[in-house]
Amino acid sequence: MNNYPMMHPMSNTPYMPSMPQAVVVNPVDRCVVEALVSLIGRVVILETTRGRLDGCVVEVKQDHVVLEERHKKFFVRIAEIVWIMPD
Repeated sequence: MNNYPMMHPMSNTPYMPSMPQAVVVNPVDRCVVEALVSLIGRVVILETTRGRLDGCVVEVKQDHVVLEERHKKFFVRIAEIVWIMPD
């Protein structure tokens, strides 16, 4: 076997096969999503793995929730929520 790189079959450029990429899958916690949907328009306190946030729940998606506090929006991944407390 030689030490030369493989050449791409359709061009004269070196070809490096791609390495498989790891895919991270976070399961969706439907109970948390449903609880957050029921709290749209209300102020809540969220404890996350990074700390505590409070604000009004303005939008809920399958993977994140949007809180608004003092005209600033925070996008919080649902997988990072530890607990929720309505204020």
